[in-house]
Amino acid sequence: MTLPVVPIHDPVANPGTGSDLPAAEVAGLEAEIRALAKEKDAVILAHNYQLPEVQNVADHVGDSLQLAIVGQKVPQSTIVFCGVHFMAESAKVLAPDKRVLLPNLSAGCSLADSITAESLEDWKARYPGHAVVTYVNSTAEVKALSDICCTSANAASVVRSLPQQKILFTPDRNLGRWVAAKVPEKEVVVYDGCCPVHDVLRSANVEKVRASRPEAVVIAHPECRADVIDIADVVCSTTAMISAVEKFPSARTFIVATEHGIVHQMKKRWPDREFIVADGCIGCRMHCPYMKMIDLLMIRDALVRGKHEVKVEPDVAAGARRALERMIAVPRDA
Repeated sequence: MTLPVVPIHDPVANPGTGSDLPAAEVAGLEAEIRALAKEKDAVILAHNYQLPEVQNVADHVGDSLQLAIVGQKVPQSTIVFCGVHFMAESAKVLAPDKRVLLPNLSAGCSLADSITAESLEDWKARYPGHAVVTYVNSTAEVKALSDICCTSANAASVVRSLPQQKILFTPDRNLGRWVAAKVPEKEVVVYDGCCPVHDVLRSANVEKVRASRPEAVVIAHPECRADVIDIADVVCSTTAMISAVEKFPSARTFIVATEHGIVHQMKKRWPDREFIVADGCIGCRMHCPYMKMIDLLMIRDALVRGKHEVKVEPDVAAGARRALERMIAVPRDA
């Protein structure tokens, strides 16, 4: 799948925010955005992988499920979702009476695009009697055809909670294989999709980084390949990665095997620790272009013009909401 060509932000211009704008202009935009959000009765949500400048201006930063639940609970009537399309869809599904804006409509997801409603229908026909567990990194149409959704934080618990012994896990093969290993009592058939950002990483890359920091703790996302997961000290969701640091009070260096945007939150919470992206390339491989498609100018534009509003057809929303609500009822693993 061809990823879009997007502008590369110059971190030298303003390393504190990751912006290629001068610091004074960033500060001005932040103030303008906060004033507009108050005027428009809007809440700004940002995923952990977004540009630092976007994370800094957001009211809430977290993983996709956390943010969708926050959007459902906050009093504001408008949600500005700084993430990718399926995340904004989930927020709309869980908060149907609110307006959900995605500042850049081109912000998609290769993993979500790897499975369509048609391909899932075909797959279900090939495996009758299997319960369908779908990762939240999927479209609302695919969620609507699923029995239940899961996140990387509760995937194993979701599979374990189902009465069915036979499971179809979609669409991420790496996460699915990790879940199958954690729940060996179930028969888990795994769809052949992946997140190219995580799938590109190899254990050899991580080992090369660790060779220069042998005392470092390796934290990996379960969307990584099995060879990376096997050498990790901790395997967990993006949210759990941030809190995992406290489990190693004597460690000063952490090698992070996920999209490099997470390092901004990790540094904010643990400024006395060193965080190294696992590709050994300052995140050049662990870089999702979709997650870097939103900037402060786009957020301001979304608030001023009400763009781009994300809508989900009522019948699709009803099915997706059912799958998401079933998932929310299951406790997180990590």
